[in-house]
Amino acid sequence: MSQIRIIVGIAAVVALLFGGWTIRGWYEGNLDLLRERVTRAAIDEALESHSDVARVVEEKLSGLKANQTVIDRGVTREVIKPVYRNVCLPGAGVGLLNAAALNDTSQLPAEPDGDVPEDAADPQ
Repeated sequence: MSQIRIIVGIAAVVALLFGGWTIRGWYEGNLDLLRERVTRAAIDEALESHSDVARVVEEKLSGLKANQTVIDRGVTREVIKPVYRNVCLPGAGVGLLNAAALNDTSQLPAEPDGDVPEDAADPQ
């Protein structure tokens, strides 16, 4: 009889522990669900607020006339390096380099000028 009481007591303790563990899991699950719902509601409210602002801005922009002009100014670079100015190229050569930098083919010759002179600078 005492063995039965011990077994019943152990079974009751195990049942209480399992029941407490299960109830604690349900409680934590409910807290997680509540946090998720509150977060989702905050996100939805923020999105709705931003949508309202975007709608107002779109309405204002649609009423405006396009009165701005874009000014596109190309940047011109002059090739002024001592190696071009002093060693290899005369003034016309620097002009050709500048024309090539600007993609201006009107100043470039259509035919080669001839053979390279023997007294030209060594490229090495």
